[in-house]
Amino acid sequence: MAVKTADTRLEAKWRDILSAHARTMCEIDRVLHPHGLGASDFEVLDILASEAPEEGAQCRVQNLVGRVHLSQSALSRLIGRLEKDGLVERSVCTEDRRGVYVALTRKGRDLHAEVLPLQRAALGRTLG
Repeated sequence: MAVKTADTRLEAKWRDILSAHARTMCEIDRVLHPHGLGASDFEVLDILASEAPEEGAQCRVQNLVGRVHLSQSALSRLIGRLEKDGLVERSVCTEDRRGVYVALTRKGRDLHAEVLPLQRAALGRTLG
Protein backbone atom coordinates (compact mmCIF):
# COMPACT_ATOMS: atom_id res chain seq x y z
CA MET A 1 0.00 0.00 0.00
CA ALA A 2 1.45 3.34 -1.05
CA VAL A 3 1.80 6.04 1.56
CA LYS A 4 0.30 9.38 0.54
CA THR A 5 2.79 12.15 0.90
CA ALA A 6 1.92 15.83 1.10
CA ASP A 7 2.93 16.15 -2.57
CA THR A 8 0.66 13.34 -3.74
CA ARG A 9 -2.26 14.77 -1.74
CA LEU A 10 -1.69 18.19 -3.34
CA GLU A 11 -1.47 16.60 -6.77
CA ALA A 12 -4.75 14.74 -6.20
CA LYS A 13 -6.45 17.90 -4.98
CA TRP A 14 -5.14 19.83 -8.03
CA ARG A 15 -6.48 17.14 -10.39
CA ASP A 16 -9.88 17.27 -8.65
CA ILE A 17 -9.99 21.05 -9.19
CA LEU A 18 -9.05 20.71 -12.86
CA SER A 19 -11.65 17.99 -13.35
CA ALA A 20 -14.42 20.07 -11.72
CA HIS A 21 -13.43 23.09 -13.83
CA ALA A 22 -13.45 21.08 -17.07
CA ARG A 23 -16.83 19.46 -16.31
CA THR A 24 -18.34 22.83 -15.39
CA MET A 25 -17.01 24.67 -18.45
CA CYS A 26 -18.23 21.88 -20.76
CA GLU A 27 -21.70 21.94 -19.20
CA ILE A 28 -21.93 25.75 -19.45
CA ASP A 29 -20.76 25.61 -23.08
CA ARG A 30 -23.37 22.92 -23.80
CA VAL A 31 -26.32 24.90 -22.42
CA LEU A 32 -25.23 28.25 -23.89
CA HIS A 33 -24.28 27.00 -27.37
CA PRO A 34 -27.87 27.16 -28.70
CA HIS A 35 -27.85 30.86 -27.76
CA GLY A 36 -24.62 31.55 -29.64
CA LEU A 37 -22.47 31.88 -26.52
CA GLY A 38 -19.68 29.99 -24.83
CA ALA A 39 -18.65 30.02 -21.19
CA SER A 40 -16.07 32.81 -21.69
CA ASP A 41 -18.55 34.93 -23.63
CA PHE A 42 -21.01 34.56 -20.78
CA GLU A 43 -18.36 35.49 -18.19
CA VAL A 44 -17.72 38.81 -19.95
CA LEU A 45 -21.45 39.56 -20.23
CA ASP A 46 -21.99 38.55 -16.59
CA ILE A 47 -19.16 40.72 -15.28
CA LEU A 48 -20.37 43.69 -17.33
CA ALA A 49 -23.93 43.18 -16.08
CA SER A 50 -22.75 43.22 -12.46
CA GLU A 51 -19.99 45.87 -12.76
CA ALA A 52 -22.03 48.27 -14.90
CA PRO A 53 -25.66 47.46 -14.09
CA GLU A 54 -27.18 50.70 -15.43
CA GLU A 55 -28.00 51.08 -19.11
CA GLY A 56 -25.02 52.66 -20.88
CA ALA A 57 -22.64 52.12 -17.95
CA GLN A 58 -19.11 51.24 -19.02
CA CYS A 59 -16.33 49.08 -17.67
CA ARG A 60 -12.68 49.49 -18.55
CA VAL A 61 -11.40 46.45 -20.46
CA GLN A 62 -8.31 46.40 -18.23
CA ASN A 63 -10.66 45.65 -15.29
CA LEU A 64 -11.81 42.47 -17.06
CA VAL A 65 -8.29 41.12 -17.52
CA GLY A 66 -7.61 38.73 -14.66
CA ARG A 67 -11.30 38.21 -13.93
CA VAL A 68 -11.83 36.35 -17.19
CA HIS A 69 -9.32 33.55 -17.53
CA LEU A 70 -8.04 34.59 -20.94
CA SER A 71 -4.94 36.39 -22.14
CA GLN A 72 -5.38 40.07 -22.92
CA SER A 73 -5.24 39.37 -26.67
CA ALA A 74 -7.81 36.53 -26.41
CA LEU A 75 -10.07 38.80 -24.35
CA SER A 76 -9.73 41.53 -26.96
CA ARG A 77 -10.75 39.08 -29.71
CA LEU A 78 -13.68 37.85 -27.62
CA ILE A 79 -14.88 41.43 -27.06
CA GLY A 80 -14.51 42.03 -30.80
CA ARG A 81 -16.80 39.05 -31.51
CA LEU A 82 -19.33 40.22 -28.92
CA GLU A 83 -19.24 43.68 -30.48
CA LYS A 84 -19.73 42.25 -33.99
CA ASP A 85 -22.77 40.33 -32.64
CA GLY A 86 -24.18 43.59 -31.22
CA LEU A 87 -23.89 42.49 -27.58
CA VAL A 88 -21.32 45.09 -26.44
CA GLU A 89 -19.97 48.44 -27.58
CA ARG A 90 -16.37 49.58 -27.24
CA SER A 91 -15.18 53.15 -26.85
CA VAL A 92 -11.82 54.82 -26.28
CA CYS A 93 -11.11 56.59 -22.99
CA THR A 94 -10.82 60.32 -23.67
CA GLU A 95 -8.39 60.89 -20.77
CA ASP A 96 -6.08 58.00 -21.71
CA ARG A 97 -6.18 57.05 -25.39
CA ARG A 98 -4.70 53.64 -24.52
CA GLY A 99 -7.72 52.82 -22.36
CA VAL A 100 -10.74 51.10 -23.85
CA TYR A 101 -14.20 50.91 -22.31
CA VAL A 102 -16.83 48.29 -23.01
CA ALA A 103 -20.54 48.41 -22.27
CA LEU A 104 -23.42 46.02 -22.73
CA THR A 105 -25.93 46.95 -25.41
CA ARG A 106 -29.66 46.43 -24.88
CA LYS A 107 -29.33 43.22 -26.93
CA GLY A 108 -26.46 42.08 -24.68
CA ARG A 109 -28.43 42.81 -21.51
CA ASP A 110 -31.46 40.95 -22.84
CA LEU A 111 -29.39 37.91 -23.88
CA HIS A 112 -27.59 37.90 -20.52
CA ALA A 113 -30.92 37.93 -18.67
CA GLU A 114 -32.21 35.11 -20.88
CA VAL A 115 -29.24 32.77 -20.35
CA LEU A 116 -28.38 33.64 -16.74
CA PRO A 117 -30.75 30.98 -15.31
CA LEU A 118 -29.25 28.39 -17.68
CA GLN A 119 -25.70 29.16 -16.55
CA ARG A 120 -26.66 29.15 -12.87
CA ALA A 121 -28.47 25.81 -13.30
CA ALA A 122 -25.37 24.37 -14.98
CA LEU A 123 -23.29 25.54 -12.00
CA GLY A 124 -25.75 23.88 -9.66
CA ARG A 125 -25.61 20.57 -11.54
CA THR A 126 -21.82 20.42 -11.69
CA LEU A 127 -20.83 22.08 -8.41
CA GLY A 128 -23.88 21.63 -6.21
